[in-house]
Amino acid sequence: MPVNQNAEAELALIEQAQNGDRSAFEELVRQHYIYIVNIVYRMCNEMTLAEDAAQEAFLRAWVKLPSYHPDSSLRNWLCRIAVNAALDVLRRKTEEPLEDATMQLIPDRTPGPEAILIEKEQAAFLQQAMQSLPEGARSVLVLREYGELSYQEIAMVLDIPTGTVMSRLNYARNRLRELLKAQLLQAEHDYA
Repeated sequence: MPVNQNAEAELALIEQAQNGDRSAFEELVRQHYIYIVNIVYRMCNEMTLAEDAAQEAFLRAWVKLPSYHPDSSLRNWLCRIAVNAALDVLRRKTEEPLEDATMQLIPDRTPGPEAILIEKEQAAFLQQAMQSLPEGARSVLVLREYGELSYQEIAMVLDIPTGTVMSRLNYARNRLRELLKAQLLQAEHDYA
């Protein structure tokens, strides 16, 4: 289906949903669910939390749908709600007991190619490094790198100036670079 027809179909679904048609809203959820879960997963770093946050985001969207104006992107509007829901879920999350946190640090001993193990370790470290970023910087980084939003779209989603988006993104990238460089130096030292 061409882009214009997709946009027209989405607008029709939005209008139907705004008039109380739950099946139209369910179709909108179906179309955007994977994208939203991916965004909130990158915020939460835990699939169950991501699914909870996504569900909460779609519930909030249903409640706020009458105030949605189709001049703005539905995807961006949903992103904003999802990022806020993810941050709320993270704030409510209780601290893990030390034993559980320690157990997560034990490397996976499943036999397999060394490259797969290294890739898993790097992915885990990257997620850990991203979780260490302040919420604002992490939100901007996730929306840019995983959500593939433009600076202007991120500014609209987070309701911040474009300059703030750029400075937070620059901070996040530089901080990640420092953390990854330190991890690489540590790995070279460990394996030397």
